[in-house]
Amino acid sequence: MTKPTIHIVRPAGAGHETLNVLLLCLLILAIAGSVVAWRGVDHEPEPVASNQLDARRDLSAAEQGIYADLRVTLDEIRLLREEQHTLPTPQNLADEGFAPFAQDASSVSRGGHAWQLLADSAYFGHSQTPAVAGSFVMLPGADAQAAPDIWLNRDAAVQTPKQLDAAALSAAGWKQIVAQFDAGVTREHRH
Repeated sequence: MTKPTIHIVRPAGAGHETLNVLLLCLLILAIAGSVVAWRGVDHEPEPVASNQLDARRDLSAAEQGIYADLRVTLDEIRLLREEQHTLPTPQNLADEGFAPFAQDASSVSRGGHAWQLLADSAYFGHSQTPAVAGSFVMLPGADAQAAPDIWLNRDAAVQTPKQLDAAALSAAGWKQIVAQFDAGVTREHRH
């Protein structure tokens, strides 16, 4: 029997391979970072008028919820108006379960608004807790395709508006809510 031969094979050294992989990763990150910096666009929001509020930036969470509910319910209001040839009352809308007219836990936590129909042309929601959410006025308008005209007043002593045109509402301290949708909607960073 011959004595077995033992050959010792040393590893080639992982240090060089690791260094090469790290350098490749750094190169990829540098290229990606330069592409992002080169192609990035700064989106400054367009300023709104002094008698307006931006729906995304200037409203509290409760006010944003009510505003969204009013915009969604507007389609149902317009359908009911076509059927009945008059605007449905807030009580009818509440009975149907439409937010924000329905009195549920959500409406209570958002200010407990008491809704009423004004001059068969607008809805007025008087806030019971203005510190949570202000009072709202929604003018559905005659055009079925137009966005609703929604106004907000955070004054605790707000009165039911007598005139419902833009100039009178603005003069009484109401601010129109406008929704601006641009490329920067999902990229807003508050610092």
